[in-house]
Amino acid sequence: MQNKVLIKEIFESIQGEGPYIGVNQLFIRFSKCNLNCAYCDTDFKTDLKEYSLEELLTTIRLYKNIHSISLTGAEPLLEVDFLYEFLKRVNHKIYLETNGTLYKNLEKIIDYLDIISMDIKLPSSSKMQELYNEHAKFIQIAAEKNKEIFLKVVFDNNITNSEIEKTIELAKPYNLLIVLQPKSEMNKLSVDSNFINEIFQKYCKLYNNVRLIPQVHKFINVR
Repeated sequence: MQNKVLIKEIFESIQGEGPYIGVNQLFIRFSKCNLNCAYCDTDFKTDLKEYSLEELLTTIRLYKNIHSISLTGAEPLLEVDFLYEFLKRVNHKIYLETNGTLYKNLEKIIDYLDIISMDIKLPSSSKMQELYNEHAKFIQIAAEKNKEIFLKVVFDNNITNSEIEKTIELAKPYNLLIVLQPKSEMNKLSVDSNFINEIFQKYCKLYNNVRLIPQVHKFINVR
């Protein structure tokens, strides 16, 4: 059993991405990641705090009027052994934000999750290698357990037609929602509005379960 975990921060705020935009969540931001995406906007090396299982449980009990607990990061599933013990004792709805690559870890805690926000890591924006095979296995595990899962696609001006087609191939077997999220820098979009609409229309011509949603929390200047 993993007894302690390093946390970057714990805070209450609105969810600023995806279909649950505007709900009040408690965010637990974990500090480890198995990827190194070019657009990552958080420093995970400083101001970390170590929590035991009991300390984290005591902390979250201070928050009452929340829609759900968002496990975010970095990549929460790297702390799967800790999460397995933690989630068994939590009575809130659980919202996992994940890069969708650690499918074996997902299997260990899938029964304790309610909503899964899974990033599709496009090579053009993340500057990572293709991860479509890992994403497909991840999605299959969640879908077979009838979990609510949607796919988030962070894109910039370098997105390709091949990437559009491959993301749709991942979503189509389960009719999953694809959330298109233009890459932003601070509180400004880094993608031209005309290009954003062009990409949105390309998706819509090929697939009917797509939404275009920027990072709203950055525009209203909240975490």
